[in-house]
Amino acid sequence: MTVLPPFLLNKKTLQNMLDPRIQIQPAGFDLTLSEVEKIENDEGIIDFSNEQRKIPKGKKIEHKNGFYTLEPGGYRVRYKEIVNVPEDCIAILLPRSSLLRCGATVCSAVWDPGYKGRGQGLLIVTNKIRLSTNARIAQIIFLKLAEKAEKKYEGKYLQEGL
Repeated sequence: MTVLPPFLLNKKTLQNMLDPRIQIQPAGFDLTLSEVEKIENDEGIIDFSNEQRKIPKGKKIEHKNGFYTLEPGGYRVRYKEIVNVPEDCIAILLPRSSLLRCGATVCSAVWDPGYKGRGQGLLIVTNKIRLSTNARIAQIIFLKLAEKAEKKYEGKYLQEGL
């Protein structure tokens, strides 16, 4: 696999950027914060076939004066940008180093070939933090597969957030 620099990707790969001059990085794109929800203390279920899958509910957090003030805990975040993963790539998301230095991180799974949507991530906060409504919190990088994927993403989260 090879990391694809942003200039080699189609303009449709990442849509709805607030300011490409700021968000386009040498090896990827910064994703910004759109929504935050506190994950409620509700049991989640993960099984083999997804027939019993249950995602815990979340309570939407409202921003005040353009900032989310978050106490330690787990949050679901939605990104503002629309991601279109090319059929010959996967994408990986990493936290921005400034977020880490503030005592928080973002976790994400692999973004499969063919995925399209405004994805979500898990924000883990270990220290009280204030995030602006458009904070750049993560960087997404695209890795070129050795061959075009035989199958593209067709799961539950295709077209999410659109």
